[in-house]
Amino acid sequence: MAGERSGGKTARAPRADAQRNRDKLVRAARVAFTDADGPVPLEDIARAAGVGVGTLYRNFPTREALVEAVYASELAALTDSADELLQRHPPDVALRAWMGGYARFFAAKRGMADTLRAGWASGRIATPNTRERLSVAMGRILAAGAAAGVLRADADPYDVTTMLLGSFLATASGDNAERIDQMLDLLVDALRPPRS
Repeated sequence: MAGERSGGKTARAPRADAQRNRDKLVRAARVAFTDADGPVPLEDIARAAGVGVGTLYRNFPTREALVEAVYASELAALTDSADELLQRHPPDVALRAWMGGYARFFAAKRGMADTLRAGWASGRIATPNTRERLSVAMGRILAAGAAAGVLRADADPYDVTTMLLGSFLATASGDNAERIDQMLDLLVDALRPPRS
C-alpha cells in the first residue's frame, strides 16, 4: 500500500501541489519573521507565498503551528549543513560558514520569538533541544578541524555554541551584521591552535 496504516486508516503522503504550497508558506514565513521586529500578520505570509489564507490555515491551523514548522525547518537545515560544509571546505572555513548560518538562524527567530517562548512555556510547541543539536553539529566541525590540525582539540562544542549565542544576544537590537561578522572572525581565530 502507498501509505502506512495508523489506527485503521491509511496515511497518505501529501499531494505534490499541497507539499509545494506548504513549502512556499514556510519559506515566506521565514523571510517575514526574519525581517520583522514584531508579530507578522498571517495574511501577509499567505500573500507573500502566493496562496490564499484558507490554504495557510489548512496547513497551519494556528500561528504556533506555522512558527514551529519554520523553526524546525531552519534548525534542521542548520544542523545538517555541518556535514555538507565539511565536504566542500577545509574545517576552519566550514566552521566560519556554519557560524554565519547560525547567525542567520538566530536572526530569523526575531519575528517569532514571542510565539516560540509562549508556545514552549505552554507546551503547544515542542521543545526541540536546540542547544544540544547545535552543539552536536559544532562538535563534528571541531573534531574535523582538530584532526586536520587547523582547530584546537580542547574546544568544547557546547561552550563554543554558548559563546555564539551570547554574541547574537548581545547584538540582537539594530543592524549589527558587520559587527557580528567581525565577532565570528575573532571566534574562529581563537579556535585555531596556538602557534608554537
